[in-house]
Amino acid sequence: MPRIARALISVFDKTGVTDLARVLREEGVEIISTGGTAKALNAAGIPTRSVSEITGFPEILDGRVKTLNPRIFGGLLARREDETHRQQLQTHGIETIDLVVVNLYPFEETVAKPGVTLTEALEHIDIGGPAMIRAAAKNFPHVAVLTSPEQYEPFLEEFKHAKGEISLERRRRLAAEAFQRTSAYDSAIASFLAVESQEESTFPATLVRQFQKVCDLRYGENPHQGAAAYRIAGEARQGVLSAEQLHGKELSFNNMLDLDTALNLVRQFEAPCAVIIKHTNPCGVATGATLQQAYADARATDPVSAFGSIIGFNRPVDVETAQEIASTFVEAIIAPDYAADALKVLTGKKNLRLLRSPEVTAPPTGQWDLKRIQGGVLFQDQDLHDLRDIEFKVVTQRQPTEAEWAAMKFGWRVAKWVKSNAIVFAAEHRTIGIGAGQMSRVDSAKIAVEKARSFGLPLEGTALASDAFFPFRDGVDVAAEAGATAVIQPGGSIRDDEVVAAADERNLAMVFTGIRHFRH
Repeated sequence: MPRIARALISVFDKTGVTDLARVLREEGVEIISTGGTAKALNAAGIPTRSVSEITGFPEILDGRVKTLNPRIFGGLLARREDETHRQQLQTHGIETIDLVVVNLYPFEETVAKPGVTLTEALEHIDIGGPAMIRAAAKNFPHVAVLTSPEQYEPFLEEFKHAKGEISLERRRRLAAEAFQRTSAYDSAIASFLAVESQEESTFPATLVRQFQKVCDLRYGENPHQGAAAYRIAGEARQGVLSAEQLHGKELSFNNMLDLDTALNLVRQFEAPCAVIIKHTNPCGVATGATLQQAYADARATDPVSAFGSIIGFNRPVDVETAQEIASTFVEAIIAPDYAADALKVLTGKKNLRLLRSPEVTAPPTGQWDLKRIQGGVLFQDQDLHDLRDIEFKVVTQRQPTEAEWAAMKFGWRVAKWVKSNAIVFAAEHRTIGIGAGQMSRVDSAKIAVEKARSFGLPLEGTALASDAFFPFRDGVDVAAEAGATAVIQPGGSIRDDEVVAAADERNLAMVFTGIRHFRH
């Protein structure tokens, strides 16, 4: 590539652009620019030529049309070795452009803001920018293209070392990155408009999604597997991927999954709450007058499984709770914040990962849930149903007491986040026994009973929550024999009459929700 003689610079994000332009000018590069970028460069003492001077046409339509002109795109797309192209450039008085520096209107950031309107979103769709990027990238044998401030420093190192030239290898790499950027940008727009225009409960014929890398992870599900975390471009930034890590070693794939479950579950409760997660299942959940009490009760559900667990809180961690946590081994904590004295205690644990997420108390957003399978993805609505969406139906002769209602609702909130088949024995403010992920529902019930008894927790007077219906009466019999007095479940089995009759025999109160919460 010949020495760079002319550059077109038009950026929304002006980070580092004056330093870049200054070096270019010092090396004799002519700079063409537009609107706000030209003002910023001129204010920094860097002379520029306006695009309007090149095109002979003013910017119009509130800046919607600036660079879309043959005098710009001819200068970008001409093949320098082609005699016909050179003659046409000369005939029409078009000057070649050797470097394009463009970044785009922040569409992804705009639509990620809560409450963004369609009008706002449309005004942040860049047209001329992607066109210039694509033209320069297509013609990378003759044109270099920069689309991000992170590219400026390595570009300038080569530019200065090679006395104004840029290698074909770097131009090819920059072109690939340019097309990745425009592809991600268009995908974000397509995804946003698909959501805006589609009818309720329909899915697009072509699913367009772009993922932006957030960080590398320590390893995958197992140490021999590499892993990284990505966020979906164009969706509101929330959850674990937006949390700030304050302390501890880098996160692993499994840490991320467990932290996500902890965050989603702790959001279900308004009172001070602690959730303890192990292998994506809650092994203890409790609310309390204080966070310390909530944590102690949650841990007491299954102190063995709580070893090496992930903890989620919906209140800032105080020093008393921190001292309780420091007495055992925990992998990671996610909370809205940490008191200074609590941080001092917890950072004494060298490897303990501490994440701060002010969004812990915010309701989850996002319409779809994606799960990877070999050769593709499964795509579904998110399960955002909560207690407010349920019409409870008492199906037994005995009505639940006020305490039983509280225990059933507590258990129901937890059961939603337990792997199927899920059984949760609960009191009014805490879990007592949890059975998760068994192939048989009655086995999950038996495991929950066994765990509660092994840790000396009273099952008498508890409520049993089941994420799906009971196919047989045996699960109800296990609950009654353990001491439970109420059951909450979706209903819908062909043997519902037998199951309800079993509850009546045992003098249990039973409530149907009509909502199933399978979690695979």
